[in-house]
Amino acid sequence: MKTDRKKALVTGGATGIGRAAALALAGAGYDVAIVYGSSAQAARETAAEAEKLGARTLLLQCDVSDDAAVRATLRQVEEAFGHLDALVNNAGTTATWKVKDLESLDMAEWDRTFAVNVRGTFQVTRAAVPLLKKGNAPSVVNTASIVGLRPGPQPLPYAASKAAVVNLTKTLAWNLGPEIRVNAVAPGWMEGEWMQRMLGDKYDDLMGKRGKLTPLKRCVTAEDVAETMLNLIQANRFVTGEVVVIDGGFTAST
Repeated sequence: MKTDRKKALVTGGATGIGRAAALALAGAGYDVAIVYGSSAQAARETAAEAEKLGARTLLLQCDVSDDAAVRATLRQVEEAFGHLDALVNNAGTTATWKVKDLESLDMAEWDRTFAVNVRGTFQVTRAAVPLLKKGNAPSVVNTASIVGLRPGPQPLPYAASKAAVVNLTKTLAWNLGPEIRVNAVAPGWMEGEWMQRMLGDKYDDLMGKRGKLTPLKRCVTAEDVAETMLNLIQANRFVTGEVVVIDGGFTAST
């Protein structure tokens, strides 16, 4: 096993964007700590794919909204890796609601969404700072969303939490510079399981319509997002506090 590989941690690393990010990092020469909430089997499958790419992997179950659990998880990462060169804050959740029906929102789901998406991003970053400062040109990338930048039919707590992630990204960049860069990505409508759950039986129709209205004529994929994350981590050395929209030009043209 190579000993010169860089080290990365990805939360929400079992599926979707997190899985794609973990594999992109593995392919780029990183050992990867994959943190997951409940998708243990998917996390094992992602780790196996990362290992085929030459990575040493570390599988860790953690509720990122629980600060004690987060700190215990980062201690395990320190024991195994010693330092971190990259952190991808991708763990996220959402709430259910009926569009434009404010009374349909369950406030417990509101609180849970903010606890995972916002507080979790902060807690993981805070706990990772000592390890990142030991790394080489350390970089943090947070998963925001286009819904944090413009209104839409998405559940209010999800959209509001992603707007908070945008602000948190900029505030962390100010606080952690110059040693650590912090940026975010804001995907548009993304192909795959997340949007299938959001759109239900309208998924194929609505995704097709969105693709036709997009200058690049398709919707974003998890691999598109991971590619941008990796670029922010490995290049763009004078870029911090920025949010990169990944939607094929949809929001720029509508």
